[in-house]
Amino acid sequence: MDTPAHASPPPSRGIHHLALNTDDMKMTIDFWSGVLGMPLVHALKVPPGVGVGPGNRGNPPFENLRHYFFDAGGDTMVAFFEMPRGAKEKGDRDALAAMQHCSFTVTEARFHEMIARLKGAGVALIGPVNVGADTFSVYFFDPNGIRLEYSYQAGDGEDARVLRRWTQTRQQAQAELRTLCAERDWLEGVTRHLR
Repeated sequence: MDTPAHASPPPSRGIHHLALNTDDMKMTIDFWSGVLGMPLVHALKVPPGVGVGPGNRGNPPFENLRHYFFDAGGDTMVAFFEMPRGAKEKGDRDALAAMQHCSFTVTEARFHEMIARLKGAGVALIGPVNVGADTFSVYFFDPNGIRLEYSYQAGDGEDARVLRRWTQTRQQAQAELRTLCAERDWLEGVTRHLR
């Protein structure tokens, strides 16, 4: 198992699922499974009483919603709630508390396969571009308007090590963090785990 290049591993093992919204589940399945190749693995309707009223645990405020899950690789899933058509306005990905984009890690070979697959489906692309740390990305939108990204790291081959590639030294992180806050105790506290 690859250990992060820092001394403070988080308590989680990673993302269980990322929950997004659509108002057209069939279109979403066709894109996420058909174009992106993420198999649908679980389809359910939100149980009665969970959408509205005291049983709501943070779900969208509608009853009987479809909530479908796709295998995103790496033992993670992407899920969608199907909102009633016209019940909510389309969100702004650049708004506070919104998801700006989601990046998926792929190998270099798979990266080029996905570019060809997306182009074959008529999906407009931005990139490939070097986004830093010798990582290359391509950006695109799903039919719901959700901005997505595929990224690969040069030289990783079949064994992508995202944390190893992106974890900075304490000195590198502090150089940027000083533009946010110059308090020495704070800087030391938030970078203590870095080498």
